[in-house]
Amino acid sequence: MEYFIEIGLSGLFLAAFFAATILPIGSEVVLVALLLSDFNPLEVVAVATLGNVLGSVVNYVIGFFGSAFLIHRVFKISDEKFNQTQQRFQKWGTVSLLLAWVPIIGDPLTVIAGVLRVNIWLFLLLVTVGKLARYIVVAYTTLNIS
Repeated sequence: MEYFIEIGLSGLFLAAFFAATILPIGSEVVLVALLLSDFNPLEVVAVATLGNVLGSVVNYVIGFFGSAFLIHRVFKISDEKFNQTQQRFQKWGTVSLLLAWVPIIGDPLTVIAGVLRVNIWLFLLLVTVGKLARYIVVAYTTLNIS
């Protein structure tokens, strides 16, 4: 994690990108560290959001073009977890993509969106709004506590 912090906004972008894919990285740690190092809060939130959304697009593409092999082998999503996520997605609809930032359920939701061929523009809008809101809350909290 220290490496991501050392390379500044580029590190934040990478941490946020990887956090949205298969790596268990907490991009919030890097975001907070940069905010406490006097980086511009708007830039920090924008870079984190962009990286995290692009990571979710990778998940969407895997779901869209990937076979069951990719879903199960790359993302290690079990049939049970896949079915639960698909049911949850169908119950709550595409609006559930606002929760793509939530640990454990967020990544599978973005894969399912690809599998179900959700309109990419709607996908981008909902995922971006949810992830941006999360980073704004983290940044606001950080700057008002420190």
